[in-house]
Amino acid sequence: MRPRTVDVNERLPLLQTLPLSLQHLFAMFGATVLVPFLVGLDTSVTLFSSGVGTLLYIAVTKGKIPAYLGSSFAFIAALSGILAVKPGQVAPDERIALAMGGCVVVGLIYIAVAAAIAKFGTGWIDTLLPPVVIGSVVMVIGLGLAGVAVKVMAMEGGTGTYHPEFFRVALAALAIAIAAAVFLKGFLGVIPVLIGIVGGYLVALAAGQVNLSGVLSARPFAVPHFVLPTFDWGVILTLAPISLVVITEHIGHLIVTKNVVGRDFVKDPGLHRSLAGDGVATAVAGLVGGPPNTTYGENIGVMAITRVFSVWVIGGAAVLAIVMSFLPTVGALIRSIPTQVMGGICILLFGIIASAGIRMLVEAGIDFSQKRNLIIASVVLVVGIGGARIHLGPVELGEMSLATYVGIILNLILPKGADVASAAVSAAPDV
Repeated sequence: MRPRTVDVNERLPLLQTLPLSLQHLFAMFGATVLVPFLVGLDTSVTLFSSGVGTLLYIAVTKGKIPAYLGSSFAFIAALSGILAVKPGQVAPDERIALAMGGCVVVGLIYIAVAAAIAKFGTGWIDTLLPPVVIGSVVMVIGLGLAGVAVKVMAMEGGTGTYHPEFFRVALAALAIAIAAAVFLKGFLGVIPVLIGIVGGYLVALAAGQVNLSGVLSARPFAVPHFVLPTFDWGVILTLAPISLVVITEHIGHLIVTKNVVGRDFVKDPGLHRSLAGDGVATAVAGLVGGPPNTTYGENIGVMAITRVFSVWVIGGAAVLAIVMSFLPTVGALIRSIPTQVMGGICILLFGIIASAGIRMLVEAGIDFSQKRNLIIASVVLVVGIGGARIHLGPVELGEMSLATYVGIILNLILPKGADVASAAVSAAPDV
C-alpha cells in the first residue's frame, strides 16, 4: 500500500514531525560532516551553517520547495589546498578566514547567476557550460580527490607512515557502505555513507584505534567557534569557477525534486529563487566559517521513499542540526572518527562523483568521435588530474579552478560543427 502523501505546506503534529525530521538529519549527516573533516573546518560550525542555510533557503523560496542544504563536495580539493591541514584537524583561524572570503563570493555568484536567469533564462548557461565541460570537470573533482582517499585510508593522520591494520579498518568501512548501498532498501538504502561511517567506527573501536578522550572531556554546551571572513583575490579566483559546476548540479536537483513532488518548482517559485536561496545560504555559511552549501540528493531520496514533502519537516531537520552544533560532544565524537574510516568511505564517494561525470557525458550523448569534444574533455582531464597550477602575479590558480577555466575557454573559442572524425582517430596515440 502506497504511503499517504504529505504536501509541501502541510504541517504535521510535533510528535509526527520529529521522527520524520530525524530521518532527513541522518540522511544528510554523513556527507555533511565529511567535508569539514577532510578540509579542516569545524564540524559544529558546519552543522550550524547547514541548518541556518536550509532555513534561509526555505524563506527565500517562500516555503514552496522542500530541500535540505548540506556541505558541497565540489570544493573539497580547493579548500584543502587553502586550509592545508591533515584530515581530522581544524585549520588556524587565519586560513579559515581566507577560505571563507572566497565562500562568501561563491554565494554572491549564485545570487548574480540567479538574477541573470530571472532576466535572460537558462540558455546562456548551456552555452557557457555544455555537458562536455561540466561532465569533464565533475570527473576531475572525483578523480582529483582519489589520492586523498587512498592516502588517509591506510596512513596515520595522512602522514607517510603506512599501517596495515588501518588499511583493514578502511576496507571494512568501505565494504559496509557498499553493502548498505546495494542490499538495503527503503530509508536505510538512502544513508549508506552514514551506515559505513558508523560501522567502520565500531570496527575501529574494536581494534583499539579510536581515541575517546576528547569526547569524554567535552563540555555539555558551547557556542560554535565562528570565524569571520577576510578577502583575497587568489582564494576568490580559485573558488569562483567551481561555483558554476555546483549551479548546474543545483538545477539538476531542482528538476529531480520537481519530478518527485509533482510540482513545477522551476516556474513557481522559480529557478532564480531556488538558486538565490542557495546563494544566500552559502554566503551566510562563509560569514561564520562553514563550507559552501548545496542541495542534497540524499534528502530528495528520503522524500521519494516517504512521500513526505513538507517544508516543515525539512525545517525541523535544520533546527535539529542547529541544536547539535551547540553540543560539543557531537563535534568531539565526529573528530574522534579515525581517518582510515573516512578514507574507506571516500573511496566510494569520490568514485561515485567521478562516475557521475561519466554519466553526464553518456546521458548527454557526447560524441567523442568529434574532435572538438575530444579536445575539450582531454585537456580538462589532464589539467585537472595532473596537478597543473598557474601563477598570475600574486594569484595562484589550482588544478580544479584551472581545469574549469580552461574548459570554458576552449568551449567558447573552438569552432562548432567543424569536425572530421577520421582526423581525430588518426591523431590519437596508440594504446
